[in-house]
Amino acid sequence: MGLRYDGELVARLTDFERKRLAAQNGGKLAFYTSVKRGMDVAGALFALALFSPVFAVTAALIKLESPKAPVFFQQTRIGKNGREFKMYKFRSMVPDAEQKLATLLAQNEIKGAMFKLKDDPRITRIGRFIRKTSIDELPQLVNVLKGEMSLVGPRPPLPREVEEYSDYDKLRLAVSGGCTGLWQVNGRSKLSFEQMVELDLEYIRKRSIRGDLKIIFRTFKLLLGAKDAF
Repeated sequence: MGLRYDGELVARLTDFERKRLAAQNGGKLAFYTSVKRGMDVAGALFALALFSPVFAVTAALIKLESPKAPVFFQQTRIGKNGREFKMYKFRSMVPDAEQKLATLLAQNEIKGAMFKLKDDPRITRIGRFIRKTSIDELPQLVNVLKGEMSLVGPRPPLPREVEEYSDYDKLRLAVSGGCTGLWQVNGRSKLSFEQMVELDLEYIRKRSIRGDLKIIFRTFKLLLGAKDAF
């Protein structure tokens, strides 16, 4: 794909981070990793069962609005240690959204290696609602079951975003990306890219099961208010 980031460099950086954390926490990190994976699987299965009616209704509405377009959207993202994977979402944009992106990049509303546009003209009517409520993110639970993502962790970046990363920014790839995280519950789109990186690295340094549960709880509170979810 012609990415300019160095996968070996990412591995070295993240390996250094893991060793540093292991030295600080002893066996706690290994225990946390095992428990976190169990929590991810159990939580994803529970959420898929709980929200299955939402899946069905959302899929039907998307199909009604665009009968010939797919219900789901797959996008290449960068996961732990720089590995690529396909992240799933409900489609919230017009079918040719990627082709129209180039003309919109100049209107980016977030400073740094990330693209966000609140009034993105590519978003459909149904898409605007499912984005506001974060329903479009629900298919990522499948990524969690596959081990490509976690319930809690840094936002998985796009390849073109990682192309612009500094070595310091790449430290956020030390762990699996998450459906939610410190960035999402601390302002999300109101924050700069640099602020997001600092929050992600703070999460990596201090991560714990208790901390993950707090983030999940705060995420549900924010979803009820549907704030900063564009």
